[in-house]
Amino acid sequence: MRPLLLGVLGCSLLLSVRAFYSPDDDVVELTPSNFNKEVIQSDALWLVEFYAPWCGHCRNLVPDWKKAAAALKGIVKVGAVDADQHKSLGGQYGVRGFPTIKIFGANKNKPEEYQGGRSSQAIVDGALSALRSLVKERLSGGSSGSGYNKQQQSGSGGSKKDVVELTDDNFDQMVLESGEVWMVEFFAPWCGHCKNLEPEWTAAATAVKEQTKGKVRLGAVDATVHQVVSSRYGIRGFPTIKIFRKGEEPEDYQGGRTRADIIERALDLFSDNAPAPELLEILNEEVVKKTCEDSQLCVIAVLPHILDTGATGRNGYLEVMMKMADKYKKKMWGWLWAEAGAQLELEASLGIGGFGYPAMAAINTRKMKYALLKGSFSETGIHDFLRELSVGRGSTATFGGGAMPNIQSVDAWDGKDGQLPEEEEYDLSDVDMDEDFDKDEL
Repeated sequence: MRPLLLGVLGCSLLLSVRAFYSPDDDVVELTPSNFNKEVIQSDALWLVEFYAPWCGHCRNLVPDWKKAAAALKGIVKVGAVDADQHKSLGGQYGVRGFPTIKIFGANKNKPEEYQGGRSSQAIVDGALSALRSLVKERLSGGSSGSGYNKQQQSGSGGSKKDVVELTDDNFDQMVLESGEVWMVEFFAPWCGHCKNLEPEWTAAATAVKEQTKGKVRLGAVDATVHQVVSSRYGIRGFPTIKIFRKGEEPEDYQGGRTRADIIERALDLFSDNAPAPELLEILNEEVVKKTCEDSQLCVIAVLPHILDTGATGRNGYLEVMMKMADKYKKKMWGWLWAEAGAQLELEASLGIGGFGYPAMAAINTRKMKYALLKGSFSETGIHDFLRELSVGRGSTATFGGGAMPNIQSVDAWDGKDGQLPEEEEYDLSDVDMDEDFDKDEL
C-alpha cells in the first residue's frame, strides 16, 4: 500500500505543479491542436501568457492572470500556453523567457509583446488599451477581426508567395547551390493529404522566413510535373518532405504536419547551422544600442586592464566568452565586452566595481533588469550563471535606475600587449647640486 500511496501522491504533486489553470478558471488552456482555431481564426482580441511550470515568476503571476481573465470575461479572451510542454508554439512566436505575454489583435500573425505591469489591474488596463486600438483601426477601415491580409484570405495564416515553387529547371540552383537550409515538400495536386498540408505549409513558410531572416526556406515541388528531380530523390508517396543542407545528403522529415511542428523543426535547423553570435567590444553607444535592443538578453563582460593581463590573458577571457556564445547561440543573445575603467558609468550602473575583474552581467534592456555573475569567470561558472537565468531563476536588480548609462566612445583594442606611458626625461647635467642645496632647509 505504501509504494502505491507514494506513487499516487507523486502523480498528484506533479499534476499540481503543471496545472496552473483549471477548466473552472476563465483562462483558456491553449495547445498546438486548438491554438489556430481558438486564437488565429478568432475575431476576438486575445491576451496569451506563455509560461513554464518550473518558473517562479510564472507561479507568482497565476492569481493576477486568473483575476484579470475573470474581469475581462466576455470582453477580451485570456489564454495560457505551457511553453515548456508545447515548445513548438513558444518557438513559433519567438518566446525565449517566462512568463511572456503576447497580444493577438488586428494582425494575429504578428502579435504584440505586452510591456505593462504584472498586476491584475495593469493587465486589464493593457488589454482595454489594446482593445481600443483595435476598434479604432476597424473604424478607420483597417484590418478585419480575423487579422488576415489580402494574401491570407484562405485562412492559412501565411502568404503563398513565401513557399518557393521549385522545378526541374531551378531546383539545383535554388536549393543545392544555395547557402540556406531548405525544407522541400514533394506533392501531387490530387493528393488529399497534400491539400490538408497546404495551409500549414504556407503558414509555416511565412513564419520561418521571418524568424530565420530567410536562412531556412520552405519550397514545394509538383512531383507529377517535375518528375526528374522527384525521381532523383526516390519520391514514391505524397506528401514527402525532405531537408536539404549544402554539401550533405538530404534527410527525410519525420516530424508532425502542423505549422507548429514544421516551424519548430525549422528553428532547430536554423540554430544548428547558425554561426555563434559576434562578440563585440563596446566602442560607442551605437554598439550597445544595436546589440542589446535586438536581443532579449545582453551579456556584458568587463575585463581587466590590458596592463594587468597582456594580450594572452585577455584573449583567454575572450575565448571563454566566445565558447559560451556558441553554446547559447539558440538564444540569440547579444555579447559585449569592455576594458575595466573604459565605461565607468556602465560599471557603476551594474555595481560591478565591488566584485573585481573580470566581471560579467546579463541585462534585459526591455525590462531594465540585470543579474551579476557571482561565480568564477570560466566556462563552468558562466554556464551555471546563464543556465539559471534561462530558466527564470537567479537574483536580478533594476539596471541603472531604469535608464541606460552614458557610453563613452573609445578606440578599439589593437590586439597587442599594453604599453606603459613614456616618462619624460630631464637633463640634470647643468644643475649645480652644491649651489642649489641649502643645508639650513633640513
